[in-house]
Amino acid sequence: MRTNLALLYRPATLEAFVGQEHLLGPSAPLRRLIETEALQHSFFYGPPGTGKTTLARIVAERFGRPFYELNATTLKVDELRSIFKEYARALVKPLVFIDEVHRLSKTQQEVLLPFMERYDALIIGASTENPYFSLTAAMRSRSLLFAFKPLEPRHMVRMLERVAEREGLRIEKEAEAYLVDSSGGDLRAMLNLLEAAASVDTAITLQTLKSLRPEALHDGSASSDTHYNLASAFIKSMRGSDIDAALYWMARLIAGGEPPEFIARRMVIFASEDIGNANPNALGIAVDTMTAVARIGYPEARIILGQCCVYLCASPKSNAAYVAINRALAAVEKGELLPVPKHLRSPDHPGYLYPHDFGGWVEQSYLPESLKFYDSAGIGFEKRLDEWLEKIRRTK
Repeated sequence: MRTNLALLYRPATLEAFVGQEHLLGPSAPLRRLIETEALQHSFFYGPPGTGKTTLARIVAERFGRPFYELNATTLKVDELRSIFKEYARALVKPLVFIDEVHRLSKTQQEVLLPFMERYDALIIGASTENPYFSLTAAMRSRSLLFAFKPLEPRHMVRMLERVAEREGLRIEKEAEAYLVDSSGGDLRAMLNLLEAAASVDTAITLQTLKSLRPEALHDGSASSDTHYNLASAFIKSMRGSDIDAALYWMARLIAGGEPPEFIARRMVIFASEDIGNANPNALGIAVDTMTAVARIGYPEARIILGQCCVYLCASPKSNAAYVAINRALAAVEKGELLPVPKHLRSPDHPGYLYPHDFGGWVEQSYLPESLKFYDSAGIGFEKRLDEWLEKIRRTK
Protein backbone atom coordinates (compact mmCIF):
# COMPACT_ATOMS: atom_id res chain seq x y z
CA MET A 1 0.00 0.00 0.00
CA ARG A 2 1.47 3.33 -1.10
CA THR A 3 1.58 6.14 1.43
CA ASN A 4 0.27 9.70 1.36
CA LEU A 5 -2.65 9.13 -0.95
CA ALA A 6 -3.73 12.78 -0.64
CA LEU A 7 -0.48 13.91 -2.29
CA LEU A 8 -0.26 10.98 -4.68
CA TYR A 9 -3.71 11.63 -6.14
CA ARG A 10 -3.63 15.43 -5.99
CA PRO A 11 -5.08 16.63 -9.33
CA ALA A 12 -2.48 18.21 -11.62
CA THR A 13 -4.83 19.77 -14.19
CA LEU A 14 -8.07 21.70 -14.27
CA GLU A 15 -9.69 18.75 -16.01
CA ALA A 16 -8.81 16.44 -13.10
CA PHE A 17 -9.81 18.94 -10.40
CA VAL A 18 -12.75 17.78 -8.29
CA GLY A 19 -15.55 20.10 -7.17
CA GLN A 20 -15.84 23.91 -6.99
CA GLU A 21 -17.94 24.06 -10.18
CA HIS A 22 -19.08 27.57 -9.22
CA LEU A 23 -15.46 28.66 -9.70
CA LEU A 24 -14.13 26.19 -12.26
CA GLY A 25 -17.13 25.15 -14.35
CA PRO A 26 -16.79 25.40 -18.15
CA SER A 27 -17.82 29.06 -18.28
CA ALA A 28 -16.93 30.15 -14.72
CA PRO A 29 -14.89 33.38 -14.53
CA LEU A 30 -12.02 31.91 -12.49
CA ARG A 31 -11.54 29.11 -15.00
CA ARG A 32 -11.46 31.61 -17.85
CA LEU A 33 -8.88 33.73 -16.02
CA ILE A 34 -6.68 30.68 -15.53
CA GLU A 35 -7.07 29.40 -19.08
CA THR A 36 -6.16 32.80 -20.52
CA GLU A 37 -3.36 33.30 -17.99
CA ALA A 38 -5.02 36.52 -16.87
CA LEU A 39 -5.34 35.65 -13.18
CA GLN A 40 -4.41 38.45 -10.80
CA HIS A 41 -3.32 38.22 -7.16
CA SER A 42 -5.94 36.02 -5.52
CA PHE A 43 -7.00 34.65 -2.16
CA PHE A 44 -8.76 31.30 -1.93
CA TYR A 45 -10.72 30.78 1.28
CA GLY A 46 -12.88 27.96 2.56
CA PRO A 47 -12.83 24.73 4.60
CA PRO A 48 -9.74 22.49 4.64
CA GLY A 49 -9.34 19.78 2.02
CA THR A 50 -11.34 21.58 -0.68
CA GLY A 51 -8.55 22.15 -3.22
CA LYS A 52 -7.09 25.57 -2.45
CA THR A 53 -3.43 24.52 -2.50
CA THR A 54 -4.05 22.12 -5.35
CA LEU A 55 -5.49 24.86 -7.52
CA ALA A 56 -2.56 27.16 -6.77
CA ARG A 57 -0.17 24.41 -7.96
CA ILE A 58 -2.23 23.90 -11.10
CA VAL A 59 -2.07 27.63 -11.84
CA ALA A 60 1.71 27.70 -11.38
CA GLU A 61 2.16 24.71 -13.71
CA ARG A 62 -0.21 26.09 -16.33
CA PHE A 63 1.44 29.52 -16.27
CA GLY A 64 4.92 27.98 -16.36
CA ARG A 65 6.01 29.94 -13.28
CA PRO A 66 8.46 28.94 -10.53
CA PHE A 67 6.38 27.91 -7.53
CA TYR A 68 7.10 28.82 -3.91
CA GLU A 69 4.88 27.37 -1.20
CA LEU A 70 5.08 29.25 2.09
CA ASN A 71 3.12 29.18 5.33
CA ALA A 72 2.20 32.39 7.11
CA THR A 73 2.80 30.82 10.53
CA THR A 74 6.56 30.46 9.84
CA LEU A 75 7.04 33.09 7.15
CA LYS A 76 9.94 35.51 7.52
CA VAL A 77 9.95 38.89 5.79
CA ASP A 78 13.54 38.31 4.64
CA GLU A 79 12.39 35.10 2.95
CA LEU A 80 9.90 37.06 0.87
CA ARG A 81 12.41 39.75 -0.02
CA SER A 82 14.93 37.09 -1.07
CA ILE A 83 12.45 35.53 -3.51
CA PHE A 84 11.51 38.87 -5.03
CA LYS A 85 15.16 39.87 -5.35
CA GLU A 86 16.08 36.63 -7.13
CA TYR A 87 13.50 37.29 -9.85
CA ALA A 88 13.88 41.07 -10.01
CA ARG A 89 15.27 40.99 -13.57
CA ALA A 90 13.65 37.73 -14.69
CA LEU A 91 11.15 37.69 -17.54
CA VAL A 92 9.07 35.01 -15.85
CA LYS A 93 7.99 36.00 -12.35
CA PRO A 94 7.32 33.36 -9.67
CA LEU A 95 4.02 32.33 -8.15
CA VAL A 96 4.22 32.70 -4.39
CA PHE A 97 1.61 30.67 -2.57
CA ILE A 98 1.02 31.57 1.10
CA ASP A 99 -1.02 29.13 3.15
CA GLU A 100 -2.81 30.20 6.35
CA VAL A 101 -2.69 33.72 4.92
CA HIS A 102 -4.98 35.02 7.67
CA ARG A 103 -2.01 34.56 10.03
CA LEU A 104 0.05 37.22 8.23
CA SER A 105 0.86 40.10 10.54
CA LYS A 106 0.04 43.64 9.52
CA THR A 107 3.78 44.25 8.99
CA GLN A 108 4.08 41.24 6.69
CA GLN A 109 1.06 42.40 4.70
CA GLU A 110 2.57 45.87 4.34
CA VAL A 111 5.84 44.35 3.08
CA LEU A 112 3.92 42.47 0.40
CA LEU A 113 2.02 45.50 -0.90
CA PRO A 114 4.72 47.16 -3.07
CA PHE A 115 5.69 43.80 -4.61
CA MET A 116 2.05 43.09 -5.37
CA GLU A 117 1.66 46.57 -6.84
CA ARG A 118 4.60 46.00 -9.23
CA TYR A 119 3.66 42.35 -9.87
CA ASP A 120 7.14 41.17 -8.90
CA ALA A 121 5.34 37.88 -8.29
CA LEU A 122 1.87 36.47 -8.59
CA ILE A 123 0.58 36.11 -5.03
CA ILE A 124 -2.01 33.47 -4.18
CA GLY A 125 -3.09 33.01 -0.60
CA ALA A 126 -5.19 30.32 1.04
CA SER A 127 -7.12 30.49 4.27
CA THR A 128 -9.87 28.79 6.18
CA GLU A 129 -11.00 32.25 7.30
CA ASN A 130 -12.76 34.92 5.31
CA PRO A 131 -10.15 37.43 4.02
CA TYR A 132 -12.77 40.18 4.18
CA PHE A 133 -12.10 40.16 7.91
CA SER A 134 -8.56 38.79 8.21
CA LEU A 135 -6.70 40.87 5.62
CA THR A 136 -6.21 44.62 5.40
CA ALA A 137 -8.25 46.65 2.94
CA ALA A 138 -5.05 47.42 1.02
CA MET A 139 -4.39 43.70 0.46
CA ARG A 140 -7.97 43.02 -0.58
CA SER A 141 -8.04 45.94 -3.01
CA ARG A 142 -5.12 44.41 -4.92
CA SER A 143 -6.61 40.93 -5.09
CA LEU A 144 -9.48 38.77 -6.23
CA LEU A 145 -11.28 36.75 -3.56
CA PHE A 146 -12.69 33.29 -4.25
CA ALA A 147 -14.76 31.25 -1.78
CA PHE A 148 -14.29 27.46 -1.83
CA LYS A 149 -17.14 25.26 -0.65
CA PRO A 150 -17.05 21.87 1.13
CA LEU A 151 -16.94 19.11 -1.45
CA GLU A 152 -20.26 17.45 -2.14
CA PRO A 153 -20.68 13.69 -1.56
CA ARG A 154 -20.65 13.04 -5.33
CA HIS A 155 -17.22 14.66 -5.59
CA MET A 156 -15.92 12.57 -2.71
CA VAL A 157 -17.32 9.35 -4.17
CA ARG A 158 -15.75 10.08 -7.56
CA MET A 159 -12.30 10.48 -6.03
CA LEU A 160 -12.78 7.51 -3.70
CA GLU A 161 -13.67 5.20 -6.59
CA ARG A 162 -10.70 6.44 -8.61
CA VAL A 163 -8.25 5.77 -5.76
CA ALA A 164 -9.77 2.40 -4.83
CA GLU A 165 -9.52 1.14 -8.40
CA ARG A 166 -5.91 2.20 -8.85
CA GLU A 167 -4.82 0.93 -5.44
CA GLY A 168 -6.69 -2.38 -5.71
CA LEU A 169 -8.83 -1.73 -2.64
CA ARG A 170 -12.18 -3.35 -1.89
CA ILE A 171 -14.51 -1.05 0.05
CA GLU A 172 -17.80 -2.20 1.58
CA LYS A 173 -20.82 -0.06 0.72
CA GLU A 174 -21.30 0.95 4.36
CA ALA A 175 -17.61 1.77 4.60
CA GLU A 176 -17.75 3.92 1.47
CA ALA A 177 -20.67 5.89 2.89
CA TYR A 178 -18.82 6.37 6.18
CA LEU A 179 -15.64 7.52 4.44
CA VAL A 180 -17.62 10.18 2.60
CA ASP A 181 -20.06 11.29 5.29
CA SER A 182 -17.62 11.33 8.20
CA SER A 183 -15.09 13.47 6.32
CA GLY A 184 -17.33 16.51 6.12
CA GLY A 185 -16.44 17.60 2.59
CA ASP A 186 -12.69 17.38 3.34
CA LEU A 187 -11.07 15.29 0.60
CA ARG A 188 -7.71 15.15 2.37
CA ALA A 189 -9.34 13.81 5.54
CA MET A 190 -11.15 11.12 3.56
CA LEU A 191 -7.99 9.92 1.80
CA ASN A 192 -6.00 9.96 5.04
CA LEU A 193 -8.61 7.73 6.70
CA LEU A 194 -8.65 5.45 3.68
CA GLU A 195 -4.86 5.18 3.75
CA ALA A 196 -4.86 4.27 7.43
CA ALA A 197 -7.57 1.65 6.93
CA ALA A 198 -5.79 0.17 3.88
CA SER A 199 -2.65 -0.23 5.96
CA VAL A 200 -4.68 -2.56 8.19
CA ASP A 201 -6.38 -4.50 5.39
CA THR A 202 -7.00 -3.89 1.69
CA ALA A 203 -10.60 -4.93 2.33
CA ILE A 204 -12.01 -1.76 3.87
CA THR A 205 -14.79 -2.39 6.39
CA LEU A 206 -16.97 -0.07 8.43
CA GLN A 207 -15.65 -1.63 11.62
CA THR A 208 -12.06 -0.78 10.70
CA LEU A 209 -12.96 2.79 9.78
CA LYS A 210 -14.87 3.39 13.01
CA SER A 211 -11.99 2.03 15.05
CA LEU A 212 -9.77 4.66 13.41
CA ARG A 213 -12.32 7.49 13.40
CA PRO A 214 -15.06 6.78 15.96
CA GLU A 215 -17.01 9.93 15.11
CA ALA A 216 -17.53 12.15 12.09
CA LEU A 217 -15.32 15.18 11.76
CA HIS A 218 -17.21 18.04 13.37
CA ASP A 219 -16.80 20.69 10.69
CA GLY A 220 -20.52 21.13 10.23
CA SER A 221 -20.50 19.90 6.67
CA ALA A 222 -20.91 16.13 6.71
CA SER A 223 -23.70 14.73 4.56
CA SER A 224 -26.76 17.01 4.61
CA ASP A 225 -25.56 18.87 7.70
CA THR A 226 -23.38 21.22 5.70
CA HIS A 227 -21.85 24.36 7.08
CA TYR A 228 -24.46 26.32 5.13
CA ASN A 229 -27.38 24.25 6.40
CA LEU A 230 -26.30 24.62 10.02
CA ALA A 231 -25.86 28.38 9.64
CA SER A 232 -29.24 28.59 7.90
CA ALA A 233 -30.97 26.61 10.67
CA PHE A 234 -29.33 28.84 13.27
CA ILE A 235 -30.55 32.06 11.63
CA LYS A 236 -34.05 30.74 10.98
CA SER A 237 -34.39 29.56 14.57
CA MET A 238 -33.49 33.04 15.84
CA ARG A 239 -35.91 34.56 13.35
CA GLY A 240 -38.59 32.25 14.76
CA SER A 241 -37.70 33.31 18.33
CA ASP A 242 -36.95 29.70 19.34
CA ILE A 243 -34.17 30.06 21.89
CA ASP A 244 -33.54 26.34 22.43
CA ALA A 245 -33.35 25.57 18.72
CA ALA A 246 -31.05 28.52 18.05
CA LEU A 247 -28.74 27.48 20.90
CA TYR A 248 -28.65 23.90 19.59
CA TRP A 249 -27.67 24.92 16.04
CA MET A 250 -25.13 27.35 17.45
CA ALA A 251 -23.69 24.53 19.57
CA ARG A 252 -23.38 22.42 16.42
CA LEU A 253 -21.44 25.20 14.74
CA ILE A 254 -19.19 25.65 17.78
CA ALA A 255 -18.58 21.90 18.16
CA GLY A 256 -17.75 21.77 14.47
CA GLY A 257 -14.92 24.23 14.96
CA GLU A 258 -16.68 27.22 13.41
CA PRO A 259 -14.72 30.39 14.26
CA PRO A 260 -16.59 32.49 16.85
CA GLU A 261 -16.14 35.52 14.60
CA PHE A 262 -18.23 33.86 11.88
CA ILE A 263 -21.10 33.12 14.26
CA ALA A 264 -20.95 36.66 15.67
CA ARG A 265 -20.94 38.22 12.19
CA ARG A 266 -24.08 36.28 11.31
CA MET A 267 -25.76 37.65 14.45
CA VAL A 268 -24.74 41.22 13.58
CA ILE A 269 -26.37 40.85 10.17
CA PHE A 270 -29.42 39.22 11.75
CA ALA A 271 -29.78 42.04 14.30
CA SER A 272 -30.16 44.56 11.50
CA GLU A 273 -31.99 42.47 8.90
CA ASP A 274 -34.51 40.68 11.12
CA ILE A 275 -34.83 42.85 14.22
CA GLY A 276 -34.00 46.28 12.91
CA ASN A 277 -35.66 49.18 14.65
CA ALA A 278 -38.07 46.92 16.50
CA ASN A 279 -35.19 46.77 19.00
CA PRO A 280 -32.28 48.96 17.82
CA ASN A 281 -30.21 47.93 20.88
CA ALA A 282 -29.85 44.46 19.32
CA LEU A 283 -27.39 45.71 16.71
CA GLY A 284 -25.17 47.30 19.34
CA ILE A 285 -25.16 44.14 21.45
CA ALA A 286 -24.34 41.99 18.41
CA VAL A 287 -21.46 44.29 17.41
CA ASP A 288 -20.12 44.20 20.98
CA THR A 289 -20.34 40.41 20.85
CA MET A 290 -18.34 40.31 17.62
CA THR A 291 -15.64 42.51 19.15
CA ALA A 292 -15.50 40.51 22.38
CA VAL A 293 -15.26 37.03 20.86
CA ALA A 294 -12.53 38.17 18.47
CA ARG A 295 -10.39 39.11 21.46
CA ILE A 296 -11.29 36.26 23.79
CA GLY A 297 -11.70 33.19 21.58
CA TYR A 298 -12.87 29.75 22.65
CA PRO A 299 -13.77 28.27 25.03
CA GLU A 300 -15.05 31.39 26.84
CA ALA A 301 -16.40 32.95 23.63
CA ARG A 302 -19.24 30.43 23.71
CA ILE A 303 -20.68 32.21 26.76
CA ILE A 304 -20.80 35.57 24.99
CA LEU A 305 -22.26 34.00 21.85
CA GLY A 306 -24.94 32.24 23.88
CA GLN A 307 -25.92 35.43 25.70
CA CYS A 308 -26.27 37.36 22.46
CA CYS A 309 -28.22 34.51 20.85
CA VAL A 310 -30.80 34.49 23.67
CA TYR A 311 -31.18 38.27 23.44
CA LEU A 312 -31.71 38.23 19.67
CA CYS A 313 -34.23 35.40 19.91
CA ALA A 314 -36.26 37.26 22.54
CA SER A 315 -36.22 40.58 20.67
CA PRO A 316 -39.24 41.72 18.64
CA LYS A 317 -38.70 41.17 14.91
CA SER A 318 -39.13 43.54 11.99
CA ASN A 319 -37.52 43.55 8.56
CA ALA A 320 -39.08 46.87 7.55
CA ALA A 321 -35.74 48.70 7.19
CA TYR A 322 -34.22 45.75 5.30
CA VAL A 323 -37.13 45.67 2.85
CA ALA A 324 -37.02 49.45 2.44
CA ILE A 325 -33.35 49.68 1.43
CA ASN A 326 -33.84 46.78 -0.98
CA ARG A 327 -36.76 48.58 -2.59
CA ALA A 328 -34.75 51.78 -2.89
CA LEU A 329 -31.81 49.97 -4.50
CA ALA A 330 -34.15 48.14 -6.88
CA ALA A 331 -35.61 51.48 -7.99
CA VAL A 332 -32.15 52.87 -8.71
CA GLU A 333 -31.09 49.73 -10.57
CA LYS A 334 -34.22 49.96 -12.73
CA GLY A 335 -33.13 53.43 -13.84
CA GLU A 336 -35.10 55.76 -11.56
CA LEU A 337 -32.24 58.27 -11.45
CA LEU A 338 -33.89 61.48 -10.31
CA PRO A 339 -32.10 64.82 -10.42
CA VAL A 340 -31.21 66.42 -7.09
CA PRO A 341 -33.63 69.35 -6.51
CA LYS A 342 -31.89 72.73 -6.72
CA HIS A 343 -32.61 73.64 -3.11
CA LEU A 344 -30.86 70.45 -1.90
CA ARG A 345 -27.68 70.88 -3.89
CA SER A 346 -24.31 71.85 -2.41
CA PRO A 347 -23.48 74.54 -1.51
CA ASP A 348 -26.76 75.42 0.17
CA HIS A 349 -29.18 77.00 -2.25
CA PRO A 350 -31.20 80.06 -1.13
CA GLY A 351 -34.34 77.99 -1.54
CA TYR A 352 -33.28 75.44 1.11
CA LEU A 353 -35.18 75.68 4.40
CA TYR A 354 -32.91 74.84 7.36
CA PRO A 355 -35.14 72.76 9.70
CA HIS A 356 -33.42 74.01 12.87
CA ASP A 357 -34.54 77.54 12.01
CA PHE A 358 -38.11 76.28 12.21
CA GLY A 359 -37.98 74.42 15.51
CA GLY A 360 -36.60 71.15 14.07
CA TRP A 361 -38.92 70.49 11.14
CA VAL A 362 -40.37 72.36 8.20
CA GLU A 363 -42.38 71.09 5.31
CA GLN A 364 -40.40 70.95 2.06
CA SER A 365 -39.75 68.49 -0.76
CA TYR A 366 -36.72 66.19 -0.67
CA LEU A 367 -37.54 64.30 -3.90
CA PRO A 368 -38.56 65.70 -7.29
CA GLU A 369 -41.37 63.14 -7.37
CA SER A 370 -43.09 60.96 -4.82
CA LEU A 371 -41.44 57.62 -4.01
CA LYS A 372 -42.43 55.19 -1.26
CA PHE A 373 -40.05 52.52 0.07
CA TYR A 374 -40.52 52.26 3.83
CA ASP A 375 -43.54 50.71 5.52
CA SER A 376 -43.23 50.49 9.29
CA ALA A 377 -44.35 47.23 10.82
CA GLY A 378 -45.22 49.10 14.02
CA ILE A 379 -43.46 46.45 16.07
CA GLY A 380 -41.54 47.12 19.28
CA PHE A 381 -39.51 50.33 19.17
CA GLU A 382 -40.64 50.94 15.59
CA LYS A 383 -43.97 51.99 17.02
CA ARG A 384 -42.18 54.64 19.09
CA LEU A 385 -40.36 55.88 15.98
CA ASP A 386 -43.69 56.14 14.17
CA GLU A 387 -45.04 58.21 17.03
CA TRP A 388 -41.98 60.47 16.97
CA LEU A 389 -42.35 61.08 13.26
CA GLU A 390 -46.02 61.84 13.63
CA LYS A 391 -45.34 64.21 16.50
CA ILE A 392 -42.55 65.99 14.57
CA ARG A 393 -44.81 66.56 11.59
CA ARG A 394 -47.67 67.81 13.76
CA THR A 395 -45.52 70.57 15.33
CA LYS A 396 -46.38 72.95 12.47
